[in-house]
Amino acid sequence: MDKVKCSILRREVLPGIVAGQAGPDDREAVKNLMVQTAAWLQSKGSKQWHELLAGEDRHGMEEAIGRGEVFIFKQDGIIAGMAILQQHASNWDRSLWGDEGHESSVYLHRLCINRDFQGKQLGNAILHWAQQDVRFPGKDRIRLDCIASEPSLNRLYSGAGFTYKGPSASGEFSLFEKIQPETSLG
Repeated sequence: MDKVKCSILRREVLPGIVAGQAGPDDREAVKNLMVQTAAWLQSKGSKQWHELLAGEDRHGMEEAIGRGEVFIFKQDGIIAGMAILQQHASNWDRSLWGDEGHESSVYLHRLCINRDFQGKQLGNAILHWAQQDVRFPGKDRIRLDCIASEPSLNRLYSGAGFTYKGPSASGEFSLFEKIQPETSLG
């Protein structure tokens, strides 16, 4: 698969925190951030991302970095946050969303924030950046899912302007979508 083609319209997501695509030199830092996030989630009583603590990566991070789908947000050379923006629906996405709308959608996965940057509203800033400041040719919406029983995650996404599209068939996940503004589509 070819490397993701995108246009980054604005790089600074918060003062001093700059967006870019992760490269091979970022692999270890990205992995460490995901494991740190999984451990933090576990400390809060969540089993979300628990497979990362066992060394399992269901999103194929190495390959995703190679495809240019991993976006990192750095301050002074330190990764403050990251997210995957996939142009093609994975089997997971298809199982949650069904057969419709995949050609026009980008899928946001693995949004995580370095705990040293918590409380700075970086998660909201990354979501805003993904909606307003990066464009993928032929794509007009961003889709994501989260655990339905995590009210803070559901509030984060609805508060960032994503529309709740309903529960997954199992009811375990909430589905959210945001149509990007027509004036700035890729």
